[in-house]
Amino acid sequence: MPVTISDVARGAGVSKSTVSRVLNTGAEVDAATAVRVREVIARLGYVPRSGAVGLARGRSRTIGMFTPSVTWPWMGEVLQGVADTVESAGYGLLLHTSGGGQRSMAHFTAQVSARAFDGLLVIMPEGSLGTVMEMRRRGMPVVLIDDHGHRHPDLPSVATTNRAGGASAAARLLSAGRRKPLVITGPPRFGCVRERLDGFESALPASLVLDGEFTEETGRQAVERVLAKGLDFDAVFAHNDLIAAGALRALRAAGRSVPDDVAVVGFDDLPMARHTEPALTTVRQPMREMGRAAARSLLAALGGTAPLDGPLVIPTELVVRDSA
Repeated sequence: MPVTISDVARGAGVSKSTVSRVLNTGAEVDAATAVRVREVIARLGYVPRSGAVGLARGRSRTIGMFTPSVTWPWMGEVLQGVADTVESAGYGLLLHTSGGGQRSMAHFTAQVSARAFDGLLVIMPEGSLGTVMEMRRRGMPVVLIDDHGHRHPDLPSVATTNRAGGASAAARLLSAGRRKPLVITGPPRFGCVRERLDGFESALPASLVLDGEFTEETGRQAVERVLAKGLDFDAVFAHNDLIAAGALRALRAAGRSVPDDVAVVGFDDLPMARHTEPALTTVRQPMREMGRAAARSLLAALGGTAPLDGPLVIPTELVVRDSA
């Protein structure tokens, strides 16, 4: 049996006239109510009849955001930058993750079909490029945030200077007289990992490179393995702050002084970086600024202005503390 407007109204706890106003965007509806109605539309797969609804002539005044997860360490900063910008422009924000695999993608596609949002911000989940490109072909404005070093020239994007960030970490270690660095990377499939390593090694070739995940456990285990093998190193460049925190923990447990014996530099400048022991020298990723810039570009496109022409790159910054 087809889903009806009555089903939507019942699911959202509102009247049919409220659902109709949300669909037609012809009258004021509380932003939270409008988002709730559109979420129910997407969940139920309700598709309005074109003759009954003026949605094609209107706007939902909602921005969609598609991410792999909300648990990534820097995701809160991105979301805050996006939310500050879209809310100040009078838009709502509808967040969707790909954590549920095909089920998540089906739900997300239903939201698109129900026109639950006017434009889309994407932190690119693996394997979803085809879906995003199809939305773009259908006329949906799309802006990528932090494309992990994978350049998609057909999509406007906001990124940061991973290569320069890696080079700045190397320069800091060189200035401290370090010549035997251990580099602990994230997953090599991410372009940002290759860029950080390339930038670092352009200034200071690594003595040892160990791949891992962006986790504290990766940093701890990497340092423990190198120490157990008796390999010599006088510095660690960790590809994120969690890895760096794990490295600091392993060095402390082994009786190695930081920075006297081993200097440590991280990447991201998460809030925790100020509270490690010692406080972490790290490369700051401007994640909140990236969220704001991407949201501004998308809102400009919705206002009739062309979105970003190619990638907008916001520079990283070395933050010097006590670990290096």
